[in-house]
Amino acid sequence: MPKITAIIHTSNDELRLGRALDSLRACDEVIVVDHGSKDNTEKIARDHGAEFKTGIPGVDHGTYAVDARHDWILCLRANESIGEPLEAALFEWKAKDYEEMSGFNIRVREETDEGWKPSEAETRLVNRRRMNWTGDLPPTTSVFETVGGELLRFNHP
Repeated sequence: MPKITAIIHTSNDELRLGRALDSLRACDEVIVVDHGSKDNTEKIARDHGAEFKTGIPGVDHGTYAVDARHDWILCLRANESIGEPLEAALFEWKAKDYEEMSGFNIRVREETDEGWKPSEAETRLVNRRRMNWTGDLPPTTSVFETVGGELLRFNHP
């Protein structure tokens, strides 16, 4: 049964982070990597049981996957959370063996001034032993299967 580590990069995200962390029940470990917050981001991360790390200037965000205890990494932004259908899909996903897979895509639903709009699926669940990345999130690869459910991206606190 694969285990999942969620990684969230933050910078002054106290208004958003709690909602993201509350939604990560399907994850076995949560790491918050902070990049210079001056607000209560650290307190919120620690209060939710996340492992808190201070980001090192110049180190690519993808590099922090080496700090995870588990091979499967779920990458989120601080303004995103896992919807209930995605949570259920992740629990089902964990009941299978994906040793030979590199990653999976997840659909995103984005909050806009006109309401919620579906966005393209993005590669967000990756096997760190099979895929490296340098930016905030892994590069989206259309060949990966899509996990059911959606990430919810909030654009208002």
